[in-house]
Amino acid sequence: MNFASKGAVVLAACTALAAAPAFAAPADFRQRVDAEIAADWPADGPGAAVIVTDHGATIYSGARGLADVAARTPITPRTVFRIGSITKQFTASVILQFAAEGKLSLDDPLSRFLPDYPQPGASATVRQLLNHTSGIQPYTGIPGFMVEANTNRPYTTDELIAVFRDQPALYRPGERYQYNNSGYVLLGAIIERVTGRPWHEAIEQRIARPLGLTTIRYGVGEVEMPLMAHGYSAGPDGVRPANRIHMSVPHAAGALLGSVEDLARWGQALHHGRVVGAEDYARMIARTALPDGSTVPYGFGLSNATVRGRRAIEHTGGIFGFSTDSIYFPDQDLYIAVFTNSDAPATPPSLALRRIAALALGDPYPTLNAVPLDAAAVEPFLGVYALPDGAERRFFMRDGKLYTRRTGAADLEVFPAGDNRFFYGPDNLTWFRVVRDASGTAAIEMYQEGEAPAVRALRTGPVPPEAPTAAVPRETLASYVGRYASPRGPILVAWGENGTLTVQPANQIARALRATSATEFAIEGVDARVVFQVEGGAVTRLVIHQGSQEMVATREAAAPGS
Repeated sequence: MNFASKGAVVLAACTALAAAPAFAAPADFRQRVDAEIAADWPADGPGAAVIVTDHGATIYSGARGLADVAARTPITPRTVFRIGSITKQFTASVILQFAAEGKLSLDDPLSRFLPDYPQPGASATVRQLLNHTSGIQPYTGIPGFMVEANTNRPYTTDELIAVFRDQPALYRPGERYQYNNSGYVLLGAIIERVTGRPWHEAIEQRIARPLGLTTIRYGVGEVEMPLMAHGYSAGPDGVRPANRIHMSVPHAAGALLGSVEDLARWGQALHHGRVVGAEDYARMIARTALPDGSTVPYGFGLSNATVRGRRAIEHTGGIFGFSTDSIYFPDQDLYIAVFTNSDAPATPPSLALRRIAALALGDPYPTLNAVPLDAAAVEPFLGVYALPDGAERRFFMRDGKLYTRRTGAADLEVFPAGDNRFFYGPDNLTWFRVVRDASGTAAIEMYQEGEAPAVRALRTGPVPPEAPTAAVPRETLASYVGRYASPRGPILVAWGENGTLTVQPANQIARALRATSATEFAIEGVDARVVFQVEGGAVTRLVIHQGSQEMVATREAAAPGS
């Protein structure tokens, strides 16, 4: 559970008070959005609330599905949801207000506020906590922590910090970017040190009350919140209540509640200079520069996106029982929010939001429908394609189905849509077309997330045959079974079905291993391999090679029954 991880700002420097040009949605916009949400979520299960505003005026407000499945209570635009990591922009705004008032500096180290916090995290600055470059261990990624036995109880701020404070750092502060809920818990702690009061009271007093946002509040006590939706997950027989989580656990990283109506009011205030000043707003939406000269599309609690070529500011949210997304188009002064009361919704809110945004912009995504596969027609296009960044994409057929695989990634099934077009299913906006250049060489033109221009890759040859499967004695295979410790958490090697080995890194699914030698194995369905290292007759380590990266894991123990 990551309380959401989306966002990236495609804006370099815009002011909060910049005037937006005139914009008008298509005349049939309401009817088309009604049809979109009717197709996206069932009427008799968890659903969604949607709002669209143009220059602050609501041009669409609607909902689909049930806030309480057992009671058959319908969702409305006033229904209250857990908003997950959308909380981060509220936390960041309070921190920036404090900085403007001289109560802290963005360059203050964490140690100013938490003197006993261990190094190297203690030297992380407020700025690095805001933009996810602190290197502190994200507590939501600690293997085994985000289970109900841990999440279904209250935590004080100090107790929550204790979960991750002594964990090894991922890197020294400022070196890299990694989305990090621990950083925002620490920002909540800083708010508490500055005010002497719980972090969420500052958001209520400084933001929610002045702006009249009656549903934006701390999630503890949500059962008493009027119009609160129930949260759901996918179960073996349909939907089930989501795993329980006390809302002190997401803290300042993701513990707020709200309705789409209030979030739209918030967006109008934030993006028009009523929350932080123009310079601070520019900092919120600025890309984060890294030491190697590269940048990442994340600012302070806000993210960047491009939808149909239009720049946008965005952030998603994800928490037990709920998934949310919101986006703002500064050039059109267009705001959209989509909240769902399931962490495994029938349609992800980010997908629906982009389709709705494209409709509002008068530039809808192409409609692609699967057609029967003509294997003979596709066969000349199968092969390896060289990408501009030096990676490759394989386009191949297996068991009568089509797949692509990018270097270092997993196999993805694709479906023919006619006219040499292919797509990744109804829940994915990415599609590609296969064409031939002037020399007759086949090329893939890939529209990532449905966006132009296409990324072009030229065919370099056929897909090479897989390395033959090696016959490895069962006792040798058994010697590899066990638990291995890696910097990213434990890796489990175990027996799978039909007597094959499987490998399962922390927080991932188990995948079958296919022996290509006595010590080397291909990971089925992924462009990666595992090499076991033996010293003195004992297995000591494994190394996972994926693309240009490798991860070393040290043997901890053999699995029971190995």
